[in-house]
Amino acid sequence: MLVDTTKANILKSGKFITAFSLVWLAFIVLSPLSIDTLTDYVTFIVVGITGAIFANSTGAGGGVIFIPLFNFLNFSELQSVATSFAIQCFGMTAGAYTWWHHYQTQKSDLRLWQGFKRIVAVTGLAAVLGLWLVYFGELVSPSSLHNSFSWFSLLLGIFIIVSVFMVKPQRDSSKLLAIDWLMLVIIGLGGGAITAWLSVGVGELLAIYLILRRFDINMAIASAVLVSAITVWSGIWHHTVLNFQVYWQVVLFAGPGAVLGGVLAKTLVTHLSAVRLKLFFASWLLVIGVFGVST
Repeated sequence: MLVDTTKANILKSGKFITAFSLVWLAFIVLSPLSIDTLTDYVTFIVVGITGAIFANSTGAGGGVIFIPLFNFLNFSELQSVATSFAIQCFGMTAGAYTWWHHYQTQKSDLRLWQGFKRIVAVTGLAAVLGLWLVYFGELVSPSSLHNSFSWFSLLLGIFIIVSVFMVKPQRDSSKLLAIDWLMLVIIGLGGGAITAWLSVGVGELLAIYLILRRFDINMAIASAVLVSAITVWSGIWHHTVLNFQVYWQVVLFAGPGAVLGGVLAKTLVTHLSAVRLKLFFASWLLVIGVFGVST
């Protein structure tokens, strides 16, 4: 029975990838870009894969990869955030679907995952509200994108390192307390606002909180991925319909790469321990944080 289910999932994934590839190739053919120009953007496929694998295996948004790169390429702040949002609509959606399917087929009856849907619903709704408050209220980031992103990454990386070595291990928790519901709303509102400014924020904060509260590491990551996907989709209209700032040539290649990375990420998570995963995540944040603050 398990073998038949696995074969069915592989067949379904193969059909999806084939259909998606055909649609993508059609967009490539119909694009107004010359062959020489197209080849200049091919490397962004790797960028999309890398960002999505990192994002969907840690719960962080793909912006932790994209924003430093776009800053290096001298994108404007609006272009950086808008393009990051667009790519994440591909990668985080693929990752969210993969994690949701994992939950439905393997985890729905487990005690450690009993709060999964409620966590996603409450935090996701609060995150959308926080993001919209920034857009409709025209709330400006307290600092430049480069400076804010660097300090956010540095502080978050330090916090994760401290949690790994200072918090003593104990049995995973499964029960959501009253304080957790309050924290989820606060994380959603604050994380949604930060995501509007930096294209990252809510996923990282949610994943770290759930891990610190001793919830299952995979459930924490899955929750963060789904909330991140909800958040970027609720904000992409602002960067396209209202004020188009997306560098679409980059998205044309990085987006499909992000879909592939989003599908592969869960496999990576299931083969890494919680400690290794957190250290891997924290190391990258520290590197880009230190580099960004010092420049």
